[in-house]
Amino acid sequence: MKDLSATELNDYLKNNQPLLLDVREQWEWDKCHFKNSTLLPMGQIMSNIEQLDKTQETVVICHHGIRSMQVARYFDSIGFECIINLQGGIDAWAKKIDNSMIAY
Repeated sequence: MKDLSATELNDYLKNNQPLLLDVREQWEWDKCHFKNSTLLPMGQIMSNIEQLDKTQETVVICHHGIRSMQVARYFDSIGFECIINLQGGIDAWAKKIDNSMIAY
């Protein structure tokens, strides 16, 4: 598991296409989200874990990076092979990379 800042992830995404897994709630997703990301709220992960590929590179995203860190650690503990946590979450992304994204 590794952590990437918004700037590091932006650079990383130029040459890589991981699964962008957003673990926020639907109302948060409705405000803003990454294009081509998948919404799976943190509270629904356990009941949907079989839908995820443990071998697929996955970037876990939330609002400020706390929930995503918890999910990333969990994924790491159950054998996911390549997990990336977005430090600072979508809030950092909106402030540093895409200021057209709604910050909340």
